[in-house]
Amino acid sequence: MHGTTKQTAVLLLVIGLGFVLSRLAVRGFMNVLIGGTMFGGDFL
Repeated sequence: MHGTTKQTAVLLLVIGLGFVLSRLAVRGFMNVLIGGTMFGGDFL
């Protein structure tokens, strides 16, 4: 049972990381289309 618990923890970690990175990728893509700054500041 110990191996199954470890596999479940790793799977949840990978799913969470994938979710965060996919949200960031979609936000970056929309940012390029709209032409804004990614994190809300003017740096030009």
